[in-house]
This record gives sequence, C-alpha cells and structure tokens, in this order.
Amino acid sequence: MARQTDRLIYELAQRARATWYMGHYELARRTAPRIDASPPAGRIPERKAILDDLAALFRQDWANIEAGHYRAPYDLLPRPLRGLNNSIQFFRDLPAVHRRRRDRINDEVFAAPHRGRYPRYYLQNFHFQSDGYLSQESARLYDHQVETLFSGGADAMRRQALVPIGRFLAANGARASRLLDVACGTGRFLTFVKDNHPRLDVTGIDLSRPYLDEAKRALQRWSWVRLLQANAETLPFDDAAFDLVTTVYLFHELPKKVRRTVAAELARVVRPGGQVVFVDSIQRGDWPDYDDLLDRFPIGYHEPYYKDYVRDDLEALFTAVGLEPLSVERAFFSRVMVLERQ
Repeated sequence: MARQTDRLIYELAQRARATWYMGHYELARRTAPRIDASPPAGRIPERKAILDDLAALFRQDWANIEAGHYRAPYDLLPRPLRGLNNSIQFFRDLPAVHRRRRDRINDEVFAAPHRGRYPRYYLQNFHFQSDGYLSQESARLYDHQVETLFSGGADAMRRQALVPIGRFLAANGARASRLLDVACGTGRFLTFVKDNHPRLDVTGIDLSRPYLDEAKRALQRWSWVRLLQANAETLPFDDAAFDLVTTVYLFHELPKKVRRTVAAELARVVRPGGQVVFVDSIQRGDWPDYDDLLDRFPIGYHEPYYKDYVRDDLEALFTAVGLEPLSVERAFFSRVMVLERQ
C-alpha cells in the first residue's frame, strides 16, 4: 500500500510534468505557421475540459499504483539536465517542423537509400517530424515530442496497459510467459513492463534501426530482453510463439489494408488463450466530446491514415482474425483494448 507521502510526491511530480510539457506545447503552437486548409466544422472542447480529463488520467494512474497493479514510474523524478537538453533539441528542430507543416512537405524520407528497404507507407514525415522514423536524432526527440503533444500524459496512457498485463501474468506466471511488443519504437513502454516484471521474457520488434538502438539503451539495465528489426506485416516468429502480444500507437499509422494484415499476424503469433493488449488513439464515439477534435488532428499533424482509423471498426477487425475483445477502456486520448486468442 502506497504511503501518503508517496501520493504527494506523485502528484507534485505529475503537476510539474504537465506544466513543463504544456509550456512546450503552447510555445510551439504560438510559433506555428497558419495553415490555409479550412478546419472541419464542429465543436472543440475547451482547454479546461481537456486539462480536467488529463487530471482524471493521473488520478487513475495513481489509483492503479495504490492498488498494486504496477509500480510508480521508475523515473518519476526526472533528471533536470536531460530534460533541459531534450527541450533545447526540441526547439532547435521546431523551425524545420513548422516549415514542413506550412509547405505540406511530408515525403522527405522517400528517397535513397531508404526506398526499397521499407514499405512505401512508412517512408513519410509523420507529424511532419524531421527524418520520419529513420534517424538517431528523430529517435532521441520522439518521446519528448509525444509528451508535448499530450501535455505530459503519454506515459500515463501507456501504463494503463500494465493492468491487464499484470492480471494475465498473475494467473499464468511471469517466468513461464513470453511477451512480444510490436512496433516497440524507443522501448519506452517496455521499460515500464520490465520495471514491473523483471523476469518476464520480452521481445520488441520495430522497422526502425535507430529507434531500436534507442530502445537498447533504454532497456540495458534489464535482462531477458530481445530487440529485432522486423516488419509487423510478416512477423519472424512461429505460430503461437507468445503468451502476450502488445502494440502501442501503431495502428493509426497503418493503411486500412495493412491494419488487417498486422491484426492477422498478431493473432497468429499469440497462443490460444493468450492475450493481445492494444493501445492507440481513441476513435470517434469513444468520447463524443472529442470527436470533432479527432477530425482536426490530421490537418496540423501529418497523419495520412488517421481519418480512416478513427472510423474503422476495430472490434470487427480483430474478431475476424480470431481475437475476441474482452474489454475496451478510454484513457485520456487513448483506447485500451484487451483481446483473447480463440
């Protein structure tokens, strides 16, 4: 049971975190170029409502910690010098991001030597970010950029997946289980998994070698970790090779047809009775107050498949490949789904 002082430390740390990243967001917004495209009609929630929702996410995060579902973040108290360095890099890169947003440039990485080595849909400047997902600089900036976008709530949204993972491992045993994280990126989510389940055998795959290098650094303190460069459309594993499969913020960046291919691969590599834990953007209807905001998101951030994603029937998609939805929950701007292999 967490102590009252632990709760106070958590609340102060999260308040400082949110203020820090909201400051970055506001400065970035004020310096962003005007976009000519007319935004879709609709009602945008007031900032206070969004901040209240963020506060609710942090309350849920703490409730999970207090209930023993997972530990408080291992880096709850940040390193000031690292944070300052990330901030400097973020603002140094921002003019290039604004230039792409203003000029609608999104295919700088669609060039040699990348062509032919990656799927065409992957060779884009998602979010108008520099180098797409294909440089060390991009990998080092990514987590800071995502936290800025969500005002410091990205990690707390990811951690909601630890609840079903913990329940599954309590019933099946961590040392007897294997987990695969598909599109592990910088390894940020896997650090939370390993911090809570250090003896769990985990494998992370990603298309980006620079992001895998960043993940290797983030996970170096833990054993029983493998990181492989692979395409989620053709996972290099035997059928039923894993007890748990996770995927975090992947599907909204996949074309509709590829989403179905990847879903079938997730179902193929998880054993019968095993589970897939899915975290990604909420969809239209998950929280109606945000529906119109979801339609505006692809205008300011290059997300070519997002408009279709938020309207896709994910429950039907997964059911079609043999994954039965057990639960669907909302965590701020994220949808957390638990699916079981039949």
